Amino acid sequence: MDSSKQNLNQVIYSIDKTLEILHQLSSFDVNVASHLNNLVFEFDNMAKLGENCHSIKVPMEVLNLIDNGKNPDEFTRDLLNNCIAKNQITKRKVDAFKDLRGHLLEDLEFPDEVEDYRQRRT
Repeated sequence: MDSSKQNLNQVIYSIDKTLEILHQLSSFDVNVASHLNNLVFEFDNMAKLGENCHSIKVPMEVLNLIDNGKNPDEFTRDLLNNCIAKNQITKRKVDAFKDLRGHLLEDLEFPDEVEDYRQRRT
């Protein structure tokens, strides 16, 4: 596993641990001071680990979705759907050109030249 992925996994683990500590704090446990110390330690740890994740690029659209309280998976889904739509458009264009080439080769009045073209193409 490359180091940037390992660093990211460590940050994710730290975030999970921070959420667990926050949950413990919300339970009105008597160890509030201990939980607060753990929370501060985890925030510091998360900041240090995050410094090693500079190579990770997050699109602004994803951050905007998160800021708006939406699931960032929507960005991935929309991006994938757009790629599929563009791929279908391109496929239709390629198929249209293949059909056009086939019709031109069939309808041309120059059978010797068409045969010569077919031999050179392969």
